[in-house]
Amino acid sequence: MPHRISAVAAALLSVVATPLFAQTVTEFNRLSVVGNRDEINRIAGSAHVISDEELERFSYSDIHRILRVVPGLYIVEEEGLGLRPNIGMRGSGTDRSSRITLLEDGVLVAPAPYAAPAAYYFPTAARMSGVEVRKGSASIKHGPYTVGGALNLLSTPIPAEWSGEVAADAGTDGARNLHAWLGGDADGFGWLVETVQQSTDGFKRLDTGGDTGFSLSDYLVKLRYAPIDSDHGLELKLGATRQDGDETYVGLTLDDFEATPYRRYAGSQLDHIDTEHEQYQLRHDWRINADVDLTTVAYRNDFARAWYKLQSVGGLGAAAVLRDPTTHAAEYAWLTGTTSPDDALVIRNNNRAYYGQGIQSVLGWRAALGDVRHDVELGLRVHSDEEDRLQEDDGYRMDNGVMVLTSAGAPGSNANRAAEAEVVALYVQDEIRAGHWTITPGLRHERIRGTRTDFGANDPTRAAGPTGIRRSSANITIPGIGVNREIGGGHFAFASVHRGFTPSAPGSTSDAEESTNYEFGWRWSRGSARAEVVGFYNDYTNLVGTCTASTGGGCVIGDQFDGGKVAMHGLEAQGGWRWQAGGFQIPVSLSYTLTDAEFETSFVSAFGEFGTVERGDELPYLPPHQARLGVGVEKPRWQLHLGASWVDEMRTTAGTGRPPRTERTDSYLVLDVAGQMQLRPNLALYARVDNLLDNEYLVAWRPAGARPGKPRSVIAGVRWGF
Repeated sequence: MPHRISAVAAALLSVVATPLFAQTVTEFNRLSVVGNRDEINRIAGSAHVISDEELERFSYSDIHRILRVVPGLYIVEEEGLGLRPNIGMRGSGTDRSSRITLLEDGVLVAPAPYAAPAAYYFPTAARMSGVEVRKGSASIKHGPYTVGGALNLLSTPIPAEWSGEVAADAGTDGARNLHAWLGGDADGFGWLVETVQQSTDGFKRLDTGGDTGFSLSDYLVKLRYAPIDSDHGLELKLGATRQDGDETYVGLTLDDFEATPYRRYAGSQLDHIDTEHEQYQLRHDWRINADVDLTTVAYRNDFARAWYKLQSVGGLGAAAVLRDPTTHAAEYAWLTGTTSPDDALVIRNNNRAYYGQGIQSVLGWRAALGDVRHDVELGLRVHSDEEDRLQEDDGYRMDNGVMVLTSAGAPGSNANRAAEAEVVALYVQDEIRAGHWTITPGLRHERIRGTRTDFGANDPTRAAGPTGIRRSSANITIPGIGVNREIGGGHFAFASVHRGFTPSAPGSTSDAEESTNYEFGWRWSRGSARAEVVGFYNDYTNLVGTCTASTGGGCVIGDQFDGGKVAMHGLEAQGGWRWQAGGFQIPVSLSYTLTDAEFETSFVSAFGEFGTVERGDELPYLPPHQARLGVGVEKPRWQLHLGASWVDEMRTTAGTGRPPRTERTDSYLVLDVAGQMQLRPNLALYARVDNLLDNEYLVAWRPAGARPGKPRSVIAGVRWGF
C-alpha cells in the first residue's frame, strides 16, 4: 500500500507557515500560460487554448484524445484510457510527460517536478474547464522544462452566481462517469465544491478472468474572498484524488497481438496500482495600483503510489521474453499460465511517496513610454520536492494459471532510497508593444541542488544511516526573445529563439539536456476563420535518455544516458472556420504536424531506446506525420461532431530505414463521433462513440510488449445545469 499521506491540517500548516501568498482571481492572471486570449494573435510564439465549449463537444475523460487537436504535441498511448499520459512537445520526449512543464492553474503539479518528474499522477481531465499549451521562447517563463514547452490545465472556476452542473453517463465495459459541481459568489465570498467519479471494468481480457479497469474518485474545494471594493483577493484550493487500477506493464508478443490484441496473460493477474494525491494551494493577488500587481501562490502536493506489477520471468524482463518468445520459450510458457518452478515469476512492489512544495510570486508592471507600452513580469519560485522509494520483490510460482506466493521480500530490499531537489528560480520578461510590433525578451535562471541518498537493503527504517550519497547541482541561465509583427488584414508574423533546458536527475552523472530552439510562424484570423503555420528547429547539444520501467527497463532504473547532438525540425499547421448554411452551423478544424529528428553523433548506449546509434539515425517514438480533422453540424437544439485522428507509424528504437515489425508502431486512423440534444435550456442528452470503425492498432512496444489502442466504446449520458 502507498505510504500514508499526511492529514490535511498538517499539510496546510506546512504551507501557511510561510507568508500567505497565492494566485490571481481578477483579470490580471499572471500564472496563466497563454494570458489574454483575446490578444492571442499578438503573442510572439506558439500558443493554443482548448476552451470549455470545445471540451464539452466530446466530453472526453482521456487527456490524450483532448490534446490531439493541438499540433506539435506527441502522444504515446499506454493503457488506452489516458490515466498515465505520455506527452511530449516538439520532440522533447514522451515518457510519462517528464520532459514538459506540467501545471494545474499555473502551479507545478507533477509528483516531484525536479527530483522525479515522471507523471504517475496526472490531473483528472474530466474536471477541467480548459487547457493551455505554450511552446517557443515564452515557455521560459514557466520552466524548468523549456525544450518543449508548458501544458497548463485549468480547473473549474468559481461561478459568479449560485449555480451548478451534474453530468452522468455509462457505457461499454461497465464504464461509469459522474462529474458534479456546485458553487457561487455573494458579497465577495466565493465557493465551489466538485467531484469526479469514474470506473470501468476495462477492455482487456485476462486469461484467468477478472477486471482490467480502474476506479477513480476526485474531490475539489475552492474558497475565495475578494470584496468588490478591495485591491486584494485570496483563494484556497484543496483537492484529493484516489485511484485503484488493475493495470500492468505487460503487453503481448507480436503473434498474440495479431490474434487477440486485447488479451492479458495469466502472469499479469496480480498487477495492481493504488495512488493517492492531495493538493493544497493558497493564492493571493494584489492590485497595488493601476499599473502594478502582485500574484503569489503557496502550494504543496503529496502523492503516494504502490504499483504491484510483474518484474521478471525466469530472471528475464518481460520485454525481453515478449520480443523473442521462441528463444525464451520456457519463460513465455510460465508467463501464459504453464506451471513453473518456485520464484520463477517476480512481482515488484513499486512503493513510492512524493511531495512537491513551494512559493511562487509574479510582480507585474505596466508602463507607457511615448508610443511604446511595456508589460514587465518579474517572477520568483522557491521550491523543494522529493521521491522516496521503499520497494521489495516477491517470488511466485505459476500453478496451472494461478500465481502462488513462494517467497516474500522484505520492505526496501529492492530499492531503499530518496531523491530530493532544492530550487530557486527567477525570471524576467518584458512584453514590448510599439505600433504593429510586439517584442518579448525574457531571461530565466534556475539554481538546482539535487541529492540522492541510498540506504541498506536490510534497513527499512533507515536507522543505520545512508550507504551512499550523491549530489549534483546546476546554475543555468535561459535567455529567449520573441518578435511578432502585425502585417495587416488579420495577418501576423512571428519568430523566436530561446535556450532549451531539462535538468538532470539528483545525483546523475549525465549532463543536463540543453538545446537552442528556433521557431518562425504566420498567424491569421478574420471573423470565425483562423489559420496558423509554424516551423521549428531544435538544435540539441545534448539529448538525455532516462532509464525507467515505463520505457522497458533493461538498464539500471533511474540512470541517465547522454545522447549527444541531435537536430530536430518540423512544421505545425492548424486552421478552423465556421460556415453557416441553411440554418446550420458547420465548424471545421484541422491540425497537422511534420517532424524530422536525427542523431548527429554515433555512440553505444545501455538505454534501450538508443542502443547502438549511428550518425543520421532517427529518434524513437516520434511519428513523422500526424493530423486531426474535426467537422461538426450544429443547430440550436442539437449538434453532431466527428473527430478523425491519424498518426503515422513510428520507430521504437533509434535507426534508419523501415524497422522490423517488432520495432515500430502501426499507422492508424481513429474516428470518434459525439452528439448532444438539448431537451430544455438546462437539460441535455449526450452520447459518444470512440473508435467508431473499431480499428485494431498497435500504439507502443513499451513498457513490455505490443500494446493496443482502445477498441470501439460507447457512452451515453445526461447533463443538467442549474
